[in-house]
Amino acid sequence: MAEALLAGIIRSDIIEAEKILISEPRQERRDLLKLHYGAMITDDNREVAQKAGTIIIAVKPQDMKDVLDIVRGTTSDGQLVVSIAAGVTIDFLEKHLESTPVIRAMPNTPALLEVGATVISPGKGADSEMLAWIRTIFDSVGLCLILTEEHMDAVTGLSGSGPAYIFTAAKALTEGGLRMGLPEKEARQLALQTIYGAAKMLSETNKSPEELIDMVASPGGTTVAGLKALDDGNFSDTLIKAVEAATLMSAELGKK
Repeated sequence: MAEALLAGIIRSDIIEAEKILISEPRQERRDLLKLHYGAMITDDNREVAQKAGTIIIAVKPQDMKDVLDIVRGTTSDGQLVVSIAAGVTIDFLEKHLESTPVIRAMPNTPALLEVGATVISPGKGADSEMLAWIRTIFDSVGLCLILTEEHMDAVTGLSGSGPAYIFTAAKALTEGGLRMGLPEKEARQLALQTIYGAAKMLSETNKSPEELIDMVASPGGTTVAGLKALDDGNFSDTLIKAVEAATLMSAELGKK
């Protein structure tokens, strides 16, 4: 996720690569990031905390406390800390960073192609100017919404984890085509273009999912037969349960 955000920010020209300082513990990754993006690279989190005006912490939730302990006391009131770690609450961040303003964000990996979906929630010390600045960053890599923190676990379950659900659907559609005799390359192409086209119709026609389903599903036709198979397999309920499970996991992470 961190690299997806980095690539999107640089591609959008919102921040010049040479003005971005990245802390990465592994030498091979530092070399790769330097080669691909041209940003400044360090292996010292304190250096980032000392030099950066805006600090984006992109680590696994279980590693957040260790990182905050390292930068504690290094940040200042004039800086801003943004966390993209799932489940890590604003209260947790503020307790560890004392007076430094914080914003909690949940982006998703399509930010790599500037079609991400992000929700941001400000902490008590983050003013409107800071919030507008962070929204500009995430707007540069897709859609950015502002919601109160109470919604962040559900955001994680829906848009944060959601790309994996769609990738799973693409895999299943491809396998369905293979089972019915299509060549592998063509089955994959058709599955991907179908998902892309359906998403574009949802985005650009201003029609509801129900209306678009009706456009495709003629009574007694092939689509109705396919939809019945989806209903028999509890397709919709399973997707809902996926969002619920990821949401509950995000909430659980926030308790640790």
